[in-house]
Amino acid sequence: MAEAPHVCPTLAYDDAKAAIKLLTEAFGFTGTAVYEGEDGKIVHAELSYGNGMVMLGSKGTGSEFDKLMAKAGPVGVFVHVDDVDEHHARAVQHGVEIVMPPTNQDYGSRDYMARDHEGNIWSFGTYTPGAAE
Repeated sequence: MAEAPHVCPTLAYDDAKAAIKLLTEAFGFTGTAVYEGEDGKIVHAELSYGNGMVMLGSKGTGSEFDKLMAKAGPVGVFVHVDDVDEHHARAVQHGVEIVMPPTNQDYGSRDYMARDHEGNIWSFGTYTPGAAE
């Protein structure tokens, strides 16, 4: 079993179910855990991609995290992918808003950026954070 990631971005969504659908279908994440409250809101979800993971939940649950995130803005998340163009094509096929098409960067990465339905910016690229050059 692979070691769990030490850093997990956490996001709060008005419509967490739509976020899970977008992240799994358009971006290729795998739903690892999804917990719903009695009211149908997502209390906690974990979605994995490679050896990384994001956690998310619904806004309006009343939890301490929910209260603290109430005034937080959108976030940016970077995900390493092997084939940027293939990943981009999948996102486009699912109607995702692309804010920067696949682009070769001066630092050697090829990446693209997309905005999810609640304004968060997702970057997908070949750059490997922490890898020695």
